[in-house]
Amino acid sequence: MKLVGIISTATLSLLLGIAAPVYAQQEQQDEKKGHPEQQQAKHEQSKSDPQHAQNPQSEPKQQQQERAQQQQRQDENKQQERAQQQQRQDENKQQHAQQQQRQDQNKQQERAQQQQRRDQSKHQERAGQQQRRDQNDHQQRAEQRRDNERPQRTQEQQRVQRSAWEQHRSQRWDSDHRTWQQRGGYNGYRIPDDRFRGYFGQEHGFRIYGLPFMVVGGYPRFQYGGYWITAVDPWPEYWGNDWYDNDDVYVVYVDNGYYLYNHRYPNVGIAISFSM
Repeated sequence: MKLVGIISTATLSLLLGIAAPVYAQQEQQDEKKGHPEQQQAKHEQSKSDPQHAQNPQSEPKQQQQERAQQQQRQDENKQQERAQQQQRQDENKQQHAQQQQRQDQNKQQERAQQQQRRDQSKHQERAGQQQRRDQNDHQQRAEQRRDNERPQRTQEQQRVQRSAWEQHRSQRWDSDHRTWQQRGGYNGYRIPDDRFRGYFGQEHGFRIYGLPFMVVGGYPRFQYGGYWITAVDPWPEYWGNDWYDNDDVYVVYVDNGYYLYNHRYPNVGIAISFSM
């Protein structure tokens, strides 16, 4: 029995060893021949995709071309973006340069205007100083001419005139002074207007020194412009002691009456009366 089992096992192994190579050889032949179903499926697939069947390497080349085109578009976009950015930077620099140029022009113009104003101020100041010097020289020469043209008074005349004016000096101007309205109105001689404009008014100043002088009723009287002028009011106590010799005076007609004003003290006028 044991012998029979051993022989059966050996026989089975021998059969399997012979069958395996034969089966493998048969599969190889079948693969070479191919199954009709598989060959038909491959044939249909080649019909549905003829490009793939004709050129199996066309798909990788197309992808490479697309990537190359995509890369080219990216490069072009980057180049265009850099160009636009550079253009914006150049425009900003140009705007900054123009702004700086305008600021420099404004500063230069302002400095020129300031210098012009300073020059004008200096010119005006020098012109004003020269004008004041000329006026002072003219005034001094005029005073000198008047002094030279003054008629010589005797000591007796000087004493009489000084005494008359001194007695007519006010002790308290506010209470001693009276206007023509307070006096009841002007009742002296009225000078014709054309005659008055020719000899009197603020622009026609004169000095009492050297003019014909007399005392009538205790009031000082002097002659000017062809008329006798009588000082009705006393003169303010704060006027200079010799104002009638050294100060320029003028006559105006205001508030229905004539008044004598002193250029040195132009705020007050003393009432006067005219006579032929």
